[in-house]
Amino acid sequence: MNNLKITLEERKTQNIMVAKLWINEGSRADPNGLKGIHQILSSVMSRGCGPYDNNKLAEIVENCGAILRCEAYEDGLLISLKCIKNDANDLISLIGWMITKPSLDRNQIELEKNLTLKYLRRQRENSYQQAFDGWRQLAYKKGPYGHDPLGLINDINNVTKESIIPISNSLIYRKKNIVISGSYPANIEDHIRSSKAFEKIIRYNLKDKIFPFQSNSKIIMEDYDDNIYTKIEDTKQVVILIGKPTVSYSHEADLALRLIACYLGYGMSCLLFKILREKYGVVYEVGVYHPVREKETPFIIHASTTEEKATITIKLLHECWNRIIVNEIIKEELSLTKTKFIGQIAHSMQSISQQAERKAHLLGIGLNINYDKEIRTRLKIISSKDILRAAQIYLKNPLLSVCGNKQVVKKIEKEWENLF
Repeated sequence: MNNLKITLEERKTQNIMVAKLWINEGSRADPNGLKGIHQILSSVMSRGCGPYDNNKLAEIVENCGAILRCEAYEDGLLISLKCIKNDANDLISLIGWMITKPSLDRNQIELEKNLTLKYLRRQRENSYQQAFDGWRQLAYKKGPYGHDPLGLINDINNVTKESIIPISNSLIYRKKNIVISGSYPANIEDHIRSSKAFEKIIRYNLKDKIFPFQSNSKIIMEDYDDNIYTKIEDTKQVVILIGKPTVSYSHEADLALRLIACYLGYGMSCLLFKILREKYGVVYEVGVYHPVREKETPFIIHASTTEEKATITIKLLHECWNRIIVNEIIKEELSLTKTKFIGQIAHSMQSISQQAERKAHLLGIGLNINYDKEIRTRLKIISSKDILRAAQIYLKNPLLSVCGNKQVVKKIEKEWENLF
């Protein structure tokens, strides 16, 4: 079995082609002591590869009016190319070179390290980011999603060209897929399979030898040493996050949890907005974080408030969280939630770029390219009882993270002990 799957999807576009190549294993596979190495690698891959140095590569792409970039996510690396049809065969080869022969110039590595460190330091000034990083560490520790894809400041300083090379070499052997959408040359698949840039990838068969890359991913345990993380900041803003690691996106119960997330936090008719903003007016920001993940997906409700309203906010967040575990969603609200959920899907797939990325992502995490159609079919028959059952199994005993000044944090800690 070849480790590159090619999917072609012709669309009526004005001579525009989009290619999205997903490489399995992203920041979740960062080795201990080198958190952020996949992000550094993804950035320097487009700064010189194959026969082209950084300047020449940039010139080729810019002269075509194209876009070429690589980004690191938790579950994989994503290479994106957008160009006109006439340039597609020439530019698609650059993707192959990025994987098989990146230049890994030391100056470019140091430049990216400096940029990453600056961004991470700016994040430290953000109360929400502080609370989120704390929750992530509490929930996942050193597991797959225990750190931001950007990495950790101390670890970024440890990244060198010598440490990047083994990670870079492993990209050839990892499972990957490319989705090409829009208006593309009729021979583009043959061009890829015969291209020198893709030769090492095409030639390698997954059955040839043991996969020479050890992922740092592991299954999350249900037992936690603590169920609360606190960060003391001299500020009047208070950020509160309540959540649990749940199930993978491919899990049967994931759809029920996504409907819960929609019911709680999508649109002005959602439960969190109606209670915390409209009824009591205690927060200036509230929502749900429930991304697509291949492994134990975080499910978090979050709110930003003032120190005066922090205590009632934690009570109301608990009330909303507890409601979905104790009560079924009534028929009318479930119907509205399903409608909003379908709208979310449609909104996130308006362009050919979004559609191609979504399908590359689905294939990358081991799902069928038509998984969204399967979701729509299941959506019709899922009931309030199914949703309540999922909540009772996967959302009990949540974890709290709070960032604020010392006095208010102590009050929230005490309130949390009384509530749970």
